[in-house]
Amino acid sequence: MISVEEALAQVFALVEPLPAEDVPLREAAGRVLAAPVIAPRDQPPFSASAMDGYAVQGPVAPGQSLTVIGESAAGRAAGLRVGPGEAVRIFTGAPLPEGADRVVIQEDVERSESTITLHGSLDEATHIRPAGGDFKAGDRLEPGRRLSPNALALAAAMGAPTVRCTRKPVVALIATGDELVMPGEAPGPDQIVASNSFALAAMFEAEGAECRLLPIARDTRESLQMAFSLARGADLVITTGGASVGDHDLVGEVAAELGMERAFYKVAMRPGKPLMAGRVLDMAMVGLPGNPVSSIVCGHVFIRPMLRKMLGLGEAPAPRHTLPLAGPLPANGPRAHYMRGLVKDGAASAFERQDSSLLTVLDSANTLIIRPAGDGPRAAGEMVEVIDL
Repeated sequence: MISVEEALAQVFALVEPLPAEDVPLREAAGRVLAAPVIAPRDQPPFSASAMDGYAVQGPVAPGQSLTVIGESAAGRAAGLRVGPGEAVRIFTGAPLPEGADRVVIQEDVERSESTITLHGSLDEATHIRPAGGDFKAGDRLEPGRRLSPNALALAAAMGAPTVRCTRKPVVALIATGDELVMPGEAPGPDQIVASNSFALAAMFEAEGAECRLLPIARDTRESLQMAFSLARGADLVITTGGASVGDHDLVGEVAAELGMERAFYKVAMRPGKPLMAGRVLDMAMVGLPGNPVSSIVCGHVFIRPMLRKMLGLGEAPAPRHTLPLAGPLPANGPRAHYMRGLVKDGAASAFERQDSSLLTVLDSANTLIIRPAGDGPRAAGEMVEVIDL
């Protein structure tokens, strides 16, 4: 067995960042930017009013009267010039007339026909948005980041109809086992409903992948060979089940017959010990355990970081942070343990039942408490590392 850290390094070695493609801005939410967006001009491209009011040339004083010579509205520049003793009616976002250096807000003005009189409560702010106050020509939205709604707004303001993004990793998911049927099918007395692929697909798609759920592969060489054939063309193939050493666990054998270059087999962790990885048919491959919790935990620990590397976000383990324990924990064994837990009121507690088949416990969890191999007993209040779920 190898450590989690060694296994993670080896799965990282199986993949590289994917090529980039042009994506319409409307379809780019959550995608990873692969090339900079460069502003072709200043924003705003002109000095503009930040308020509704009157553009004037200072200095002005309370009680002063000014003659209104025109109007400037957003999108309709009047081409006016304002001089001493003059004012231009102006609205928020409208270009500032030449010669103006401040806007007097309309609440500080009394108007009578073409004359305004400034109130005694005149404020000192200019209420002007300077040209280039948001960004200037040549400013960049840098690559290597996910495009949030705010980033999309900035890219749109820079005038980009498309953005260059890393291609989505294509992941083929193969559930294996004679005991499995799909949701909606009637299971026999010795069968269960397949669940792993649905959780993994949702997890990987949230990370930015495109997932293909292939038909369940039965415990025969012919069925597994057909499944691998259907997976061809994917960037990453994930199998669940059949990765152990039982008489019916054929995934590793069939993958080897198809030319798999195996990187490792078995990891010193729980849940998730029977784990294999390598390359087969020009695809990276990871064989996950069949137990639902094991496969989902391994998805968080190994596959999500792999996908982030493929998306151009670098090599890094799943994000961790530290929290105090809400209660004591006994000493851990020789394998790293990713315990299902609950974070409440700023402290983490582990569920009593940690069996790797219990989806009800996993559904109630919002964190994985990481216990290193050989970790001694922990008291309430001690700090532990956690991965948010």
